[in-house]
Amino acid sequence: MSRSKYFLVLIAISSCIIANAQSKVVPSEKNYARKVVDTLASPYMAGRGYEFEGDKKAATYISNQMSSFGLLHFGTDYMQHLGFDVNTFDKIDVSVVIADAGMKITMKQMPGADYIVIPNSCSLKGTFPVVKLNNKIYADKNKMDEFLKADHRKQFVLVNDADPTIMEQKDLYAYAIKNPFKAKGVIMLCNKLTEETSDTVADYVLISALANTKFDSAAGITVDIQNKFAKNYISQNLIGYIKGRVQPDSFIVFSAHYDHLGKMGDIYFPGANDNASGTAMLLSLAKYYSAHKENLRYSIAFIAFTGEEMGLFGSHYYVEHPLFPLSNIRFEVNMDIMGTGEEGITVVNATTYDGAFHDLLKINDSLHYLKLIKPRGATSNSDHYFFYAHHVPDFFIYTMGGIKAYHDIYDRRETLPLTEFDNVFNLLLHFTDDICNRKF
Repeated sequence: MSRSKYFLVLIAISSCIIANAQSKVVPSEKNYARKVVDTLASPYMAGRGYEFEGDKKAATYISNQMSSFGLLHFGTDYMQHLGFDVNTFDKIDVSVVIADAGMKITMKQMPGADYIVIPNSCSLKGTFPVVKLNNKIYADKNKMDEFLKADHRKQFVLVNDADPTIMEQKDLYAYAIKNPFKAKGVIMLCNKLTEETSDTVADYVLISALANTKFDSAAGITVDIQNKFAKNYISQNLIGYIKGRVQPDSFIVFSAHYDHLGKMGDIYFPGANDNASGTAMLLSLAKYYSAHKENLRYSIAFIAFTGEEMGLFGSHYYVEHPLFPLSNIRFEVNMDIMGTGEEGITVVNATTYDGAFHDLLKINDSLHYLKLIKPRGATSNSDHYFFYAHHVPDFFIYTMGGIKAYHDIYDRRETLPLTEFDNVFNLLLHFTDDICNRKF
């Protein structure tokens, strides 16, 4: 072989080595993540709630993914069953009655777009007059006393909580949602519809409605709401793991909740960002490490929690019934809202575990994955909390920027960009390596 040909071959070999090294350093799971999000946020999953077995459909899918990766389980399968109470709705139908030029016009309103029924509402059917309450009445003791003396038992009270000219709106909102009027229902006007879940049922209906809709001028309301209260509904966490080679009894834990808000009558809440995206990150990490487990120092557990939207029920149950000692966890990383990232990520518990946080910063400064890694102190707003309360070192990480859809019908798979998914994924790979190498 001539010298020139030798150098050409050497350059070609070197190029292949560099290309392979880059592919190993910066793997991409975005295409797989997209499939996970598209599946979990589909109508078939019914919002991953507790009607139409949405949670069970999602759990079956996640379990099948874990099995396809060859993850080990601690019992006969990946599921850890638990029960909790939950209120759901089989039917939601609301129309407002508008008085116009001496005539009454009934206009059907669109659930999810114009209003939502707050989830502790009871069943109710009928047409009821609407009376209005605002801060001008609330701030005047005489007017408020007069308002409370009136008989509202066959009425709905409409509370103007979205008028920018009215002060102390939050005080009025907090007061009105408790229904001190003993009304059939309360309508709260707002600027954004944000649905939740409930494990209780009130004796009245609470509706959150957008301002500047027909609710503003409602003289009456017609409702047909049918709730179904499930006592001790059985749901499930899912736990799989990969066994470490050096210290298999020590664990790194990745977690994400897979549940969401379910359905409200005929509409469903897709929950693409919250938290199909976090579940996609969880499964992407499980997929990656199942194929790269030769050099794992510690075991890695992957936990998909149910009941987060209900009040962290799944993670609370798990911590009270762990499948391996919590003291054996080297670090726990909880992932929620992984679908954007244009503005970087926030790391909860950064100020508590500053050594680990500075390691994240060092990785990012070196490899330029994200625009910003923002520190935040301790919070109780996701599934990391009960690990933290049991003195398990942990982070809760979520992305910032991009779409603003949250707990509404617009958190859809079609509009979730997964902008920085691969960069967050690779940041977590490097962070896991540093945990295994005991760099902090």
